[in-house]
Amino acid sequence: MNRKKGDSSETERKTLYVRTIYILAIAGMALSMAAVCSIMYLMTKDEIVLQSGIMLSACALIWVVVLIRLLGKRLSLFTVHLCQILDRMIDGDEQLTWDDDSETLFARINYRFMRLYEILYENRRQAEKERQKIQMLVSDISHQIKTPVSNLRMVTDTLLTRPVTEEERTEFIQGIGTETDKLDFLFQALIKTSRLESGAICLEKKDGLIYDTLAQAVSGIVYSAEKKKIDVTVQCPEDLHLLHDRKWTAEALFNLLDNAVKYTADGGKIMVSAKQWEMYVKIDVSDTGKGIEESRQASIFRRFYREEEVHDVQGAGIGLYLTRQIITMQGGYVKVVSEVGKGSTFSVFLPVYP
Repeated sequence: MNRKKGDSSETERKTLYVRTIYILAIAGMALSMAAVCSIMYLMTKDEIVLQSGIMLSACALIWVVVLIRLLGKRLSLFTVHLCQILDRMIDGDEQLTWDDDSETLFARINYRFMRLYEILYENRRQAEKERQKIQMLVSDISHQIKTPVSNLRMVTDTLLTRPVTEEERTEFIQGIGTETDKLDFLFQALIKTSRLESGAICLEKKDGLIYDTLAQAVSGIVYSAEKKKIDVTVQCPEDLHLLHDRKWTAEALFNLLDNAVKYTADGGKIMVSAKQWEMYVKIDVSDTGKGIEESRQASIFRRFYREEEVHDVQGAGIGLYLTRQIITMQGGYVKVVSEVGKGSTFSVFLPVYP
């Protein structure tokens, strides 16, 4: 209640101040005209000059009063409209529009207010979007680390609370090492992803041989492929050049190859090929693995997505997401063709021209 009284008093003081300006302006003009008429009469001693001066002064005074009243009315309407716009801005009205296309000063001020609101609204929308992404990331991370942390707690509690044989102790320690490796892999993958998403890492595209990039990626899965007796073949022209970030492109291709090894049965095959197209260089990573159902192919690139039936396979479900981020940041894209029981082919398209 006191606040309303204060606002009312403030408005009253401002209104009186504006009215005082109007009165002073009119009074000053009237006095100036009276002084001019008096001087002209004293110089000419002609009553016609005096009467003409008085009539002209009266007309001018009337028009000035009319003009001030019109200007005041226009200013009042503009103030009311501006307050309405500001109130709607405060309320977060998404349908805020301004339809006046005139070139008046008021229209220009209104237009700039609208532009300012659009910028502020977009910033707020982006901030909300980032908040939701952070919330989702935190939720995903907590879900991912829950299992290895629970396993570590169970093993350590067992070692601390009951006697175990040397064989069991060795087995438990190996389990601790495995779960620790899972956590380390998850944290490393999250660090890479967050650095890419936040712009902390800028991909530097330089001219280089695709063959060398493929060799770097393939070298990371040689040991695991040999353990499963998986045959890996690479077909790539040795002189195929492309502007790309070699380090991060090799990381993206390694993720595809690593998944191929994980989900291909012992004795299977992995084929890697690179071809020059008119606008793109196409790199295929094909395997004879379990395949992916068509209904799930759109979901596999989501962060932390993993199919229910492969939860026994080590992984965090972040490799394909990271691959797509890396390729997209270079202006390319990734697609997948797969058939359950027959394998999958992931195709990476990198643009020839920057």
